[in-house]
Amino acid sequence: MRNLVEIYEFSDDGAWCWFQDPRAIFIRGIFTKTYAQWMTRKGKLQCGSFNHETKEIKTFTLKKNWDRDDHNVGSFLILPDNRIMAFYARHDKPGLYSRTTVNPEDISLWEEEVTVCKQRKVTYSHPVYLHSEKLFFVFWRGESWKPTYSTSKDGKMWNSPQVLIQDEGRSKRSIRPYTKIYSNGKRIIHLIFTDGHPRNESQNSIYYLQYKNGKFRKLNGDVMEVTANNPIPHSNCDKLYDGSLTNVRAWIWDIMTDDKDHPYVLYTRLPSKTDHRYHFTRWDGHQWLDQELVKAGRWFPQSFISKFELEPHYSGGMVFNQQNPNIIYLSRQIKSNFEIEKWETKNLGHTWISTQLTADSKNMNVRPVFPRGYDQNTDHILWMHGKYRYFKFFYNTKINLLKG
Repeated sequence: MRNLVEIYEFSDDGAWCWFQDPRAIFIRGIFTKTYAQWMTRKGKLQCGSFNHETKEIKTFTLKKNWDRDDHNVGSFLILPDNRIMAFYARHDKPGLYSRTTVNPEDISLWEEEVTVCKQRKVTYSHPVYLHSEKLFFVFWRGESWKPTYSTSKDGKMWNSPQVLIQDEGRSKRSIRPYTKIYSNGKRIIHLIFTDGHPRNESQNSIYYLQYKNGKFRKLNGDVMEVTANNPIPHSNCDKLYDGSLTNVRAWIWDIMTDDKDHPYVLYTRLPSKTDHRYHFTRWDGHQWLDQELVKAGRWFPQSFISKFELEPHYSGGMVFNQQNPNIIYLSRQIKSNFEIEKWETKNLGHTWISTQLTADSKNMNVRPVFPRGYDQNTDHILWMHGKYRYFKFFYNTKINLLKG
């Protein structure tokens, strides 16, 4: 790989799925460090820290036998005192768990594990702490494969799980909405979600919902009531992409907000399995403004010769610079491989300037991640580099880190 920027090898063995957020965080406190989680190809759930001043890398194994599956990676939450919480679950297996570091900014020593829920089938995690309510939230895919959440006042005792999103008559486990979540931790939680897996839904749409002042709401402020027996149906939420109008599937990648709390969203339209299109859309206070960024190529898993590709909707991936929603890092097919690029607009998406960050790579570069909390106006991303065939067993990737 011809590096066009300064790249560090954060871990020589690591992979992640993209439906856990945040997988990487940045803390400027006693130290200046970036932290990340990943799954090794032998089934270890690990986290690591990168010291920006000394370049020292430290690694801690949270779970030794956590199955060989990149869906089993966890997520982080930074506490007000800069201690770190890690949330994790296995792919469609019992239980969601968390641990908290004993000391701030130190992953070498952790408190005892906490059981967040005991549901029989759990996948993914998205934790949030809202300072305005002094309340912990964590969202996940529950045992019915629907978006589910729980709350806690102390991060140790959690309320009973609540299914958040489910359309009437679509309770089967084969119908599985996918969710991405963003919050700056102050007073609002922003959620985007699909109505199913694009492999199963030929007209896959994308929806938006927010939590504010104790209630789930639409963008116009209308309250969406949710109770134990009545989840919120998709039809009651804001629709930012309507697959029934285009007859094109879609999948979500990232969400953040501008300084007015208007959401910005990155998603992929999938006209065909070999034609993935990256889209940038934002809410301007009145409507969703959507733009195709670039053709991203085909799926990235390296299929076995003469074998059917099981995950043809896996794109290279893209993520916002959390300091600036007008900067995007993406992975797309260039020639025969996947490379990392930076895309930037200075006129709200009317025109873009792209910069290639990797080139002539011998192995793929996919699933970029921008550390939550990074506070500098420089490039800083992590991504998977290596060979990848399938999310179980057949991945041999490492975690690279670009430090601006």
